[in-house]
Amino acid sequence: MAPQREWLEHDFYKDLGVASGASSEEIKKAYRKLARELHPDANPGDAAAEERFKRVSEAHSVLADPEKRKEYDETRAMFAGGRFRGGGNGFPGGFGAGNTTYTSTPGADFNIGDLFGNGGGATTDAGGGFGDLFDGLFNRGGGGRTSTTANRPRRGNDLETETTLTFADAAQGTTVPLRVTSPSPCTTCHGSGAKPGTSPRVCPSCNGSGFVSRNQGAFGFSEPCQDCQGTGSRIDDPCTDCDGSGVKVRARTINVRIPAGVEDGQRIRLAGQGEAGRRGAPSGDLYVVVHVTADKVFTRSGHDLKIQLPVSFSELVLGATVSVPTLDGSVGVKIPANTTDGRTLRVRGRGVPKRSGGAGDLLVTVKVAVPPTLDDEAVEAMRRYADAERASGFDPRAGWGR
Repeated sequence: MAPQREWLEHDFYKDLGVASGASSEEIKKAYRKLARELHPDANPGDAAAEERFKRVSEAHSVLADPEKRKEYDETRAMFAGGRFRGGGNGFPGGFGAGNTTYTSTPGADFNIGDLFGNGGGATTDAGGGFGDLFDGLFNRGGGGRTSTTANRPRRGNDLETETTLTFADAAQGTTVPLRVTSPSPCTTCHGSGAKPGTSPRVCPSCNGSGFVSRNQGAFGFSEPCQDCQGTGSRIDDPCTDCDGSGVKVRARTINVRIPAGVEDGQRIRLAGQGEAGRRGAPSGDLYVVVHVTADKVFTRSGHDLKIQLPVSFSELVLGATVSVPTLDGSVGVKIPANTTDGRTLRVRGRGVPKRSGGAGDLLVTVKVAVPPTLDDEAVEAMRRYADAERASGFDPRAGWGR
C-alpha cells in the first residue's frame, strides 16, 4: 500500500506518546489508554478531545500494522533524515517545490539519475522529473500530468474495541450487542458530504486527479490541488450536519455474532464496521478483542473441556456411575472398579464445538476426596478394612523409594 500524503505531516509516534522504537505491545498499551481517556463517551461535547481521539485512532491503525509502520518509517526518514537535504552540490538553489528545497546529498544512497526515472538528463515534460517521485509516494498511477483518473477519498481507519464473555458463551458462541462511538457515515448526506439533493462534482482545476502540475526551470512538479484539497471533487453546497466531510461522530449499537470456540485474547474482525471513510470512501474494519472469564468447573485444552471430578475411595475401588456437568446439561460417567486416583476418563463429543462440525471431548480426571470427619461406626469399618488390606498382602509403597 502506498504511503498516505498525511504521513509527511503527522508524527504518529508523538500522537501516541511512544518512542519510534516502541514495541507492538507498547503501542497497543498506549493506544488503549488514550482511547479510554479521549473517547467521546467520556468527553461529551468536547471537540478537542474528539479530534484527538481521531488522531490517536489513525496513528494506531498505521503503527499497529507492521507493513504500514515500515512504510511510514521509510517515507518519513526519506523526507526528513538524509536522502534529500537542503544544500548545493552542483544545483544552485536546489530544485524547489513550494517552500521546500531538495538537493542530492554526497554519500547518500541515492542516484541522481533515479530522480528522473530514466537514468539520464532532466525533462521539461510535466509528467517526468521530480513529479514522478511524488507519484510513487502518493499512490498516483499516471505521472505528474493532469490525469482523468480520480484521486479516491481516503478509507476510514480501523478501530478496536473489547468485550467480556462467560466461559460457556465463549465455548458455545453467542451474540452480544456492542456500543461503539466512532466517526460514522453522515446520515443526512449518506457520506457524500454534499447537501441532500446535490452531488459533488469533478474539480475543474485538476480534472478529478487531485493534483496539479507546474514547471519550474527545467523541472516538472506535481502538488495537491488547492481548490479541492487533493480530493479530486468539489462540493458547492456542503452538508450542514457534517460540514461537507461526509463523516460524523455518533454512537451506534452493533450486534456481533461471536463464533463458538473463541479463546481469551482472540480478535474478531468485522469488515466495514470501523471508522467511516471521508466523502463516501469505504469504512475501515472493527476488531473486537474477546476476554473470557474463568469458570469454576471447566478449563480448556483446544476443543477439549477438562474437569476434575471429586470421588470417594469406595467409588474408585468398587466402581460407580457419576453425573458430570457439560456445557449443555449433564452426562453419566462410568468409573470402572479399581480406578486409580488421578486417572482421566474421556467422554467423546461433549467438548467445545468445532467450526468444521462436531465437538471436542470432555476429559474427566478423578480425584479422591477424603472426608474431614468420620463417626465411630465408619472409623471401625475403616479399621476392619485396613486389617483386611494388610492381610491380603497389599503394600501401597511396594517398589517405591529406595
